[in-house]
Amino acid sequence: MIQPHQPPGSSGFRTAAILIAVIGVAYLAREILIPLALAITLALVLTPAVDWLQKLRLGTIPAVAMVMIVSIAAAGGVAWVIFNQLVGVVNDLPMYRQNIHNKLEAMRTPGQGALGQATKSIKDLATEVMSVDAPAPAVSVRSSRPQPVQIVEQPTNELEHLRNLAQPFLKPLGEFGMVLIFSVFLLINQKDLRNRLFRLVGLDQLNMMTQALDDATQRVSRYLLMQVLVNVVFGVLCGISLYLIGIPYAALWGSVAGILRIVPYVGAFISGLLPFTLALAVFDSWVPPLMVFLVFAALELVTGNFVEPWLYGIHTGISSLALLLSTVFWTVLWGPAGLILSTPLTVCVVVLGRYVPEFAFLHVLLGDEDVLEAEARFYQRLLAMDDREARAVANLYLQEHSLQELYDGVIIPALTMAEQDRHKGGLDPVREEFLFMSIKELVVELSEQTLKSDALLAETASETKLPDATGGRLLCIPANDEADEITAAMLAQLLEQAGHPAVSFSLDASAQQTVGLMNPAENDTICISALPPFAFARARSLSRELQMRYPRAKVIIGVWGFTGDTERAMQRFQPSRPHKLVTSLADAVKFVVDPDDVTKKKTGSADVEATSLTPI
Repeated sequence: MIQPHQPPGSSGFRTAAILIAVIGVAYLAREILIPLALAITLALVLTPAVDWLQKLRLGTIPAVAMVMIVSIAAAGGVAWVIFNQLVGVVNDLPMYRQNIHNKLEAMRTPGQGALGQATKSIKDLATEVMSVDAPAPAVSVRSSRPQPVQIVEQPTNELEHLRNLAQPFLKPLGEFGMVLIFSVFLLINQKDLRNRLFRLVGLDQLNMMTQALDDATQRVSRYLLMQVLVNVVFGVLCGISLYLIGIPYAALWGSVAGILRIVPYVGAFISGLLPFTLALAVFDSWVPPLMVFLVFAALELVTGNFVEPWLYGIHTGISSLALLLSTVFWTVLWGPAGLILSTPLTVCVVVLGRYVPEFAFLHVLLGDEDVLEAEARFYQRLLAMDDREARAVANLYLQEHSLQELYDGVIIPALTMAEQDRHKGGLDPVREEFLFMSIKELVVELSEQTLKSDALLAETASETKLPDATGGRLLCIPANDEADEITAAMLAQLLEQAGHPAVSFSLDASAQQTVGLMNPAENDTICISALPPFAFARARSLSRELQMRYPRAKVIIGVWGFTGDTERAMQRFQPSRPHKLVTSLADAVKFVVDPDDVTKKKTGSADVEATSLTPI
């Protein structure tokens, strides 16, 4: 049955429509979804304690009840202590009434110093300019329009007065109650809800859904744990610093700072404003308030710009820029609750993009993983004619890999992409020349660096590594173009480092002339270096010519990066079948270093082995 043709953009349009619909539902149903999201976050925090109690053979409901009672009692105790401390601060404020009055007066009237004199001069000049340009004062006429009168009803009894006082707190208390109720039901029925979710998604998606759910749970749990640790350390450092400055109730302000930092960006500012205001009231000098400001500013800058991006990026898989943008997005969508929940919600979005192919772009946009492999980044930087950063990519790769792996895993794939673009006409001559020239210079520099670092090792191991005169030479010949010449030079370089004599030829003269100058012997090996996509035709004709002219020499074909069936590829070289077909520099070096493999090929067996590169 012929399937109807689906336009390429239909899938993207459907995905965009789903995202817009989800965002619309999240905004319209925020009164229910916000408490539910807070409850899920709280349930993730309390789940380890419930699981621990269940391991002690306590039932699910008693375990949940005990954990909730202890959590509410602990939170209530901390709130009660902080409230009493705040009441003590308010009661002590009359002691500093005169100091506060002096500070306000100093802020109203400029001082007599240089800053005060400059301010007074600017004010006098502004007054003079305004007096020249100002029009004559008009006679004020009292308006006869009646002013609106607002009647404020006074409460008739104590109950109404209490209701008026409690009314602003009713909505937050109601939301808090919803969060607690949702959390209790989530903790009790988490297994049933998980099974229902799996059944809703489909039995054929059990593996993917299990991995996604475990991944999201682990990331959010790690984030919450890291946030608690960071906030505790932040609060302790703030409390110690305030105590050393001499701020009263330093432990209180440190605790408040650690708690309020749950709210990203805003919490630290509010927590620093309170001790700063108290320092203005307590001290006559401006130095302690300034020190309080510097302490909170320095701690927040270091924590928010270095510690948190590093910790949260590692444990949540979200980039720093994505954290900032997601915070703005969820704050606009859900207000203060979105500000608190922005990171856990973004973690769930990143996990969704990681496991659902239709939303993979979310993982690419928000995740912190490298979306380009080293070979792609290397080639892209060369296309941008940024030789410095391309070398940085290669040097970074060399820190964890060998030179042979760099050639096989980065430079050869980059050359393959360049050849594909060149044959399609997508590589202009300027970039093509820059690209090949940069890679040639890089190969030469890497060869010099490696030879210098291995000089002592080569001297001590010369007896075991260097072959005798009967070991033969390797003659590396490019098949067709400049990319083949570069790969031939890389192979000769690796063989030289392995202790085998090797020579690479350029494209200046024909292959027969260059090889004829070396007078190949029976124990010599000729390697034809060819790079896809158009590598076989020229390599086949060159192999036939060389075998006819030098029948005693062994001929191997290096089709670098080829990922197809090597046995079928060997059949394309009939009737002049080469001794070996290799697809990576590692295979070629191994073949030359281990001469036992040559005997297998002389018998004409079909045991052709090759290790292919992973396609890009």
